[in-house]
Amino acid sequence: MDDLLKLAADAGVEVTAAEAALEEGAAGAAREALDRADDALAALRERWGGMSAAQRVVIGEAAGAVRARRDLLAARIPPVRTVTDGVAELDPEQERDPAQPDLDQER
Repeated sequence: MDDLLKLAADAGVEVTAAEAALEEGAAGAAREALDRADDALAALRERWGGMSAAQRVVIGEAAGAVRARRDLLAARIPPVRTVTDGVAELDPEQERDPAQPDLDQER
């Protein structure tokens, strides 16, 4: 049971770290901490079948509280944005055929 409680506690610590990172404006660090929390919660889910009824009550309550905090925090983290539309810049040196003379240099 100790190792199960440790996993639940580890997940809680990571959610707390994510909260602190988000307060500092470090959304990327917050996402990484939430990923680690997710890993700990996933490990608990994998072991769920082998737990006794008493263990499920204790671990289920602890993990449920951590999961609720995690979900609230995840909703506050801004989504990752990537630039998908951009104007290509033409590079005259790449567009010029090397076999052709450079007209700018001849002037």
